[in-house]
Amino acid sequence: MIKPIRRHAALTTMLAALALALGANTPAHAKDPKEIVIGTSAGPYADQIKLGIKPLLEKKGYKVKLVEFNDYIQPNFALAEGSLDANVFQHIVYLNKFATENKLPITELVKVPTAPIAIYSKRHKTLADVKEGTTVALPNDPTNQARALVLLDQLGWIKLRDKYDPVRASERDIAANLKKIKLIPLEAAQLPRSLQDTDYSFVNGNYALASGLKLKDALKTEKISDNYVNLVAVRTADKDKPFAKDIAAAYRSREFLDITNKHFADYSRTDYQLALAKEVAAKPAK
Repeated sequence: MIKPIRRHAALTTMLAALALALGANTPAHAKDPKEIVIGTSAGPYADQIKLGIKPLLEKKGYKVKLVEFNDYIQPNFALAEGSLDANVFQHIVYLNKFATENKLPITELVKVPTAPIAIYSKRHKTLADVKEGTTVALPNDPTNQARALVLLDQLGWIKLRDKYDPVRASERDIAANLKKIKLIPLEAAQLPRSLQDTDYSFVNGNYALASGLKLKDALKTEKISDNYVNLVAVRTADKDKPFAKDIAAAYRSREFLDITNKHFADYSRTDYQLALAKEVAAKPAK
């Protein structure tokens, strides 16, 4: 289970290292209001920024720096501390839980096209191969593990207890292991590599794509709910500042919709992109 870093000394050391990596010991936004530092996980959300968001912000005169992280912990601490101006890697369930537990003044700015969690295998071509003792790796952080367990329940491999909460489902909610599978909780970043050793593995979309997996190769993909659509987070005090509004406008733009259609076709689109696509389709061709 991913646990937030709570010891002050460890957090101070981590943030000092991040500041050094960014080339400064002060928050980027205090240094230059036209410089934006965005943190994200390596893979699709970094690619969305590089291909679509960064060029649009640069047209407005911003200097955009991208910092990639390999975990789900540092980006929120770095954002709250001021080393980042925004981050893109998490959904609202994780953000709310993490911010509440660690008393961080950060909030959602805008949702982004999201790669869903899915089940993959390098040993089997079908889910029908499941049998007693089949090994299944799944995320160990609570929110993503819940997504995997709900999908396992839908597959009929396990049965969750009556009236379970799909957002908070855990191994304690398993009423019956119908296929007698062996669950192996792992840190999300390790799940693509686990495919070498397990029969099946649930892999978060960003880590799947970063490792070379293709979304279309998944054996089963979740129907993503609003709870798990990824988002841009900013400090709560910055939500209405010009740079934050410009980030949101870039994601909501027709230009970024075109980038999504071209490079991220298998992703779950946001409500505003679906609405914009309808609007574009309804316009007569010139």
